[in-house]
Amino acid sequence: MEGQFVQRWKLPTVPRDHAVLLPNGNLLYATATQLHQVEATSVPRVWGLGAGLLEVDWDSNLIWKYIDLYQNHTFCRMGNGNTMILRATIVPYDIATQVKGGIPGTEDAGIMWTDGFHEVTPAGEVVWKWSAADHLDPQIDMICPLDRRNEWTHANSCVALPSDNILTCFRNTHTIYIIDKATGDINWRWGPGEIAHPHDPTLLDNGNILVFDNGAHRPSTIMSYSRVVEVNPNTNKIEWEYKADPPESFYSAVMSGCQRLPNGNTLICEATKGRVFEVTTDGEIVWEFVNPFYSYHPMVVPLGCNNALFRAYRYGPEYEGLKGKLDPQKFGLVNQLYGPAAFRLKKERKH
Repeated sequence: MEGQFVQRWKLPTVPRDHAVLLPNGNLLYATATQLHQVEATSVPRVWGLGAGLLEVDWDSNLIWKYIDLYQNHTFCRMGNGNTMILRATIVPYDIATQVKGGIPGTEDAGIMWTDGFHEVTPAGEVVWKWSAADHLDPQIDMICPLDRRNEWTHANSCVALPSDNILTCFRNTHTIYIIDKATGDINWRWGPGEIAHPHDPTLLDNGNILVFDNGAHRPSTIMSYSRVVEVNPNTNKIEWEYKADPPESFYSAVMSGCQRLPNGNTLICEATKGRVFEVTTDGEIVWEFVNPFYSYHPMVVPLGCNNALFRAYRYGPEYEGLKGKLDPQKFGLVNQLYGPAAFRLKKERKH
């Protein structure tokens, strides 16, 4: 919280997009490269595609791996010990031709891709599957008219809910969904006309859903801007939002995320600027950190040399996976060079 670096992993493969710190102190991350060659008949050219998941311990030793060249964007470790992964799947031609929206003729060599889920056991067995092509409505779940038709959905989130259902977000349809895991049906969808190309929905303790509204291709304004909104799924009403003043000063067209903190504030990751900041319910910024490291990372090649962050999380000192592990002293030189420069405490935090 003071901007000091306390841990760094030397990973066995190049990371891709998402990573989380598990309660056991291990790091679970999506990889852009696999540890050994895996044959694939057709690998889609879609943004966010990885090669599977790897779990490493605090000392970067490999603990678990699951190789899947269709793994896409994100995942979640479930309460039963299984892992839910997001993966790319092909839309059957007879369905793809019915899907509305998108720029005509922009399929991937005539193929439209979509997203699915696999629930994987620690032994690597797939025990549950779901594909958007089997459950979405081509007439309702329309692709943004400014997007290519190589992807129908472009999912970026995967949350296993306490109800055992799945919360996800399809960027290309401007929609958040709750999927009934028992039947595969869509229990709830919301977003078109309210949010644009959203990311990272999460379920709050009050039953509402918090989501990052990226704002790209927003039809209601010529000036793009991002915001974070809290929607009540029972009424479909927005009950809280954060946006900057002026609105266009806060904007990330891709990636990004948000997290409601125990103190009631909200942590926000403005991805393309490498910026993570905390706001109160009144929208006051009380904490801020800017990623000081720049690279030509394969995750964000179109941005050139950049400091982008796919997503960020706050783990409190009481988090089980951090107990007895934090040691800023071993990063003395790194903290001298980068810590104070990247971190800004906006004011005395009272929350």
